[in-house]
Amino acid sequence: MIIHVVKPGESLYTIGRLYRVSPEKIASDNELVNPNQLVVGQTLVIKEGTRVHKVMPLESLYSIAKQYKISIDDILSANPNITNPSMIQPGQFIIIPDRTKKLGSIYVNGYAFPSTNPDVLRKTFSYLTYLSIFSYEIKMDGTLSTIDDSELIKLARDNKVAPIMVVTNIEEGKGFNSDIARSILTNNALSEKLINNIISTMKAKNYYGLNLDIEYIYPDDRVKYNEFINKIKARLTPLGYILLTSLAPKTSKDQKGLLYEAHDYAAHGAAVDFVILMTYEWGYTFGPPLAVAPVNEIRRVLDYAVTEIPSEKILMGMPNYGYDWTLPYRPNTAAQTVSNTGAVELARRNRAAIQFDTKSKAPFFNYYDSQGKQHVVWFEDARSIEAKLLLVDEYNLGGVSYWTIGRFFPQNWLVLTSLYDVKKVL
Repeated sequence: MIIHVVKPGESLYTIGRLYRVSPEKIASDNELVNPNQLVVGQTLVIKEGTRVHKVMPLESLYSIAKQYKISIDDILSANPNITNPSMIQPGQFIIIPDRTKKLGSIYVNGYAFPSTNPDVLRKTFSYLTYLSIFSYEIKMDGTLSTIDDSELIKLARDNKVAPIMVVTNIEEGKGFNSDIARSILTNNALSEKLINNIISTMKAKNYYGLNLDIEYIYPDDRVKYNEFINKIKARLTPLGYILLTSLAPKTSKDQKGLLYEAHDYAAHGAAVDFVILMTYEWGYTFGPPLAVAPVNEIRRVLDYAVTEIPSEKILMGMPNYGYDWTLPYRPNTAAQTVSNTGAVELARRNRAAIQFDTKSKAPFFNYYDSQGKQHVVWFEDARSIEAKLLLVDEYNLGGVSYWTIGRFFPQNWLVLTSLYDVKKVL
């Protein structure tokens, strides 16, 4: 795999010649909407794959390795029939391996809504271990809202992806509700009722596991939440279900704030099968313009997380979106959500050059709209995806979790499958 950043004057033809890959393959792999109108600063993932080289007169393994920018050892590993590296012959065929070496196997979770386009799901399933369907909402009386998830569960299982039931304390039509969480966590009868309702639904719907995404819990309910996850884990394990919890991106044990204080990393790390770290939303809808998931900030979270949670239990959050802010930024004004492919198209239409911030390892660009207002767009590209995925190997994490997979982003999956194999449990 090569990540190529488009330079002024380049075309798919010139880029293809540079890497000895056809322009049609580059366009197809990256699913380019406008292959003849590349954007300066746009990334293209070049999937070299395994190639065959015919040895020409005067060529040596050294010159061939240099030509393809790989090592002689890589060529010898792919060609065990070469017993004497100094004695290759003109006309001999040599296998040239991809220069990117796999780093191992990881778990991949993707969040989806019941309304997610089935065609997008079918294209994505081969890259997923788990599909977390969002979400069943807890009610004050310990019952659950209903969602139309049966077809999605069947589609996932038919494609060897394990469906995960997501339960949240979202108030219908609103956001996460601290009082809903308190009503359940502080009342044993209601918590038992909720657990029974969850298990009954999991059995009836043929779920593989449970993801508790309980957010904005009152700090005083921290211990009660720890007790609840231990209680539900004890009920789920004998039935063969796994338990995942979603946790806010903390950088210290005693980090202040309603989002953070009741999320006890050590307690969750000891109790559950996986924790999903929500390592995104530094740049968010009503906040100032920032990268959504800056690598430098993710590192701070992981540096702390691995001291409290077994690293192999951590699924690092990956955003599959960006934001478009109108400038100058005014507090509490909303940015517009954009897809990663849509961001590139927006740059193309406005003839904007994409830049890359080396600290956050994220792409961005500026443009002016039809009313003359300036905008800045932060999003994800192959470079930012690679930078985050390399953290999985560096910190020995269990894998990643995407919010969400509703918009297909080809480059993400090209990079992921170049670096890792995806573990399957079905």
